Amino acid sequence: MIVPFGDEALLVVLGEVIDAAVNQQAHAVARGVRAARDESWHSPWGVPVPSYASVLVPYDAASIDEAEATRRLTALVARTARTAQASVEIEGPVQDIAVRYGNADGPDLETVADRTGLTTDQVIEAHASTVYTVYLLGFVPGFAYLGILPPELELPRRNEPRLRVPRGSVGIAGRQTAVYPFETPGGWHLIGRSDAVLWDSRRESPSLLRAGQRVRFVPEPRA
Repeated sequence: MIVPFGDEALLVVLGEVIDAAVNQQAHAVARGVRAARDESWHSPWGVPVPSYASVLVPYDAASIDEAEATRRLTALVARTARTAQASVEIEGPVQDIAVRYGNADGPDLETVADRTGLTTDQVIEAHASTVYTVYLLGFVPGFAYLGILPPELELPRRNEPRLRVPRGSVGIAGRQTAVYPFETPGGWHLIGRSDAVLWDSRRESPSLLRAGQRVRFVPEPRA
């Protein structure tokens, strides 16, 4: 489904749930739009923004009207959907992120273990044994929503969010996990902490992670 999103953008809606296959399709659509944009100086497309199950596609309303933009984008989505089903493009190597689990760095680890019926070591093993995909970036610069979390670790957010979550904290909530790039409020369960710099404006690419990338957490020795 493609719907208007303001006066100069369209929203490609591919689903309503966090699902790996749907997210891969969203990234395929975004790649298709970027490719069409790069093919011609006269392309009407702006920079696409993929999300869990949708893609925001800006267009130049001065050069194309909504009906024509919808028609072209519908055809593009049909092509890229077939490509996404045939093969999944993996964007770069797996990014390893070292994590100190538990103790002061992961104040919610024992609570997570109690609520899931696991030991703390089993929580760590489950979290670190999965290769995650960056579904999207948002909330604050460099904050990557990673999925899908192993089902045995799925928990709702904390009833009372923290006013201050330390930079580098590794959290889980629902079917997702993430690393906080900055000290911010947050309601996720904190199970560890990393020294990885998720956002640095001095880098050519400020964000360490990008949409579509794969991420793996590597446990550091526990004291």
